Amino acid sequence: MVQGMHKAFKFRLYPTREQMTLINKTIGCCRYVYNHFLNRRINLYRSEQKSFTYTGCCKELTGLWLKEVDSMALQQSLKDLDSAYKHFFQTKAGFPKFKSKKHPKQSYRTNANGSSIQVNGNHIKLPKLGCKFSRQPCAGHPPGNTLFRCCVT
Repeated sequence: MVQGMHKAFKFRLYPTREQMTLINKTIGCCRYVYNHFLNRRINLYRSEQKSFTYTGCCKELTGLWLKEVDSMALQQSLKDLDSAYKHFFQTKAGFPKFKSKKHPKQSYRTNANGSSIQVNGNHIKLPKLGCKFSRQPCAGHPPGNTLFRCCVT
């Protein structure tokens, strides 16, 4: 049976200050969501010997104050946490660790649903950032600019 192929694109982003702020907020909110629900799972297991599921976490996620950033990125961090828990209990992998602000890899992942992410030639449009990024350096941006990475699945 033939599996579907995944297509990957690698872009060098040259965000504006506003976009850089929103990217930083998204990375921070994804880290917060991951750490918050990891802590909730640990405390719930210690007190009641129960655990949250991905669905239960998503239901609580809607009540949080995280409206400004991409919701798919937040849900992806919950999926990552759920996957880490499953790997821990099924394959004897290490227990999930809290995400750190000081870790050198600051990234987030989001899903391509419908037209949320569009790739046209040398340009990409990401959700909530509102503007297209180019593979080529934009005018006024030096080539050694700080880059932020995000994965799109």
